[in-house]
Amino acid sequence: KSLLKHDGNRCSGAEMKLLLNLCIAMWVCRAGAFAPRSGRGVLPAVSSALKECCSRQYYGIKSKQVAPFVSVSPSVGGFCLFSSADESSSDEKARVLFLGTPDVAAQSLRTIVEESEKEGSSYKVVGVVTQPPKRRKRRGKEIPSPVGLVAEELDIPVLCPEKAKDAEFLDALETEVRPDLCITAAYGQYLPKRFLAAPTFGTVNIHPSLLPRWRGASPVQRSLEAGDNPVGVSVLFTVSKMDAGPIISQSELEIDEDEQATTLLPHLFDIGTDLLLKAIPDVVAGKITMETAAKQDEEKVVNADMISSSEGELRVWEESARTCHNKCRGFSMWPGAYMFFQIGDEEESEPVRVKLIKTRVLDEKSEPTNLVEIGPAKKDGLRVICHDGSVLEILELQPATRKAMNAKSFVNGLRGKDVTWVKMPEEAS
Repeated sequence: KSLLKHDGNRCSGAEMKLLLNLCIAMWVCRAGAFAPRSGRGVLPAVSSALKECCSRQYYGIKSKQVAPFVSVSPSVGGFCLFSSADESSSDEKARVLFLGTPDVAAQSLRTIVEESEKEGSSYKVVGVVTQPPKRRKRRGKEIPSPVGLVAEELDIPVLCPEKAKDAEFLDALETEVRPDLCITAAYGQYLPKRFLAAPTFGTVNIHPSLLPRWRGASPVQRSLEAGDNPVGVSVLFTVSKMDAGPIISQSELEIDEDEQATTLLPHLFDIGTDLLLKAIPDVVAGKITMETAAKQDEEKVVNADMISSSEGELRVWEESARTCHNKCRGFSMWPGAYMFFQIGDEEESEPVRVKLIKTRVLDEKSEPTNLVEIGPAKKDGLRVICHDGSVLEILELQPATRKAMNAKSFVNGLRGKDVTWVKMPEEAS
């Protein structure tokens, strides 16, 4: 009965019977969560919505009178709703839809929402799109992405399509969410043309590189691997071609030669979020558009290809200490930099895979050798001599099946045994 009430109005018995029959049909279709705008009258909106549901397996219903759906299975309609939020049609703020998945994007979402709630804000966040929940452990329960968790905390409706091209998702985007502006931050999926056509003012993206350098999936990792300094972040319009849209703003950042992706990535997203917040008022006012933003120079494009796990191996027999150090910096999040150490005689044990957590390059040269020794000073690390005589110092490492440790702790556990770096059979051949 509470469903059929809206602003004190009640429906007739025939209308009630029709609506209840449609509700049954909705559940048979396994619909998820459909949201008619409050203020238009619940009955007409629900009736129309459920007719759509019967024919297209669309979404179900949520309103002020119905408890919000929480953690609906992504198998229903291809996406789920973690929380609900009351819509208001009384203001004229731009409707913003946020798309993101990892922790860095979750922090951006929190900051964007905080700014939207300040007096005089030109926009409001009406929804969030993120990757579907995943099981972190075998047989464990599904856990929402970091962005999904923040949206749930902030009571923002969440959509989790398996693919951004799913018809049900795009239908909901066009008919219910109706964004004026979309913001993407490490969402992790390709956005089809139908999606890009939906928001009035377009889709803008936070990309952690100085475009057009490092377009693609791994910009921070590739920039550190290449030894770039300065690095930076760009805010740009999204087009069909990956990271090729016109640039709204950029910011450069000078970094330390030992800076790693683990700390640099969130810092760049913080800077990018600030750039975005400064630009939003002009974007939703139509002052910054695809036409007025700066076009990218296609001749300066460098691609940031996806990283393979095998790239993490430090091939000291053909790479310099600087190259190895930069790989350690760039791949600190994944896949990690590693080598194989032979501890003692070959007859005693198999080579051990060792993850290198923290390294530095020494300003000296030595005769190439595969012997790995600790330096003479108290706080020195393990010294690896590369093929060109350059010296890579390992300050922190993690042998397979063991905890991370500093170089001195590693040496203390050797009980006087020698350590040499080795090629595994496939490399040696």
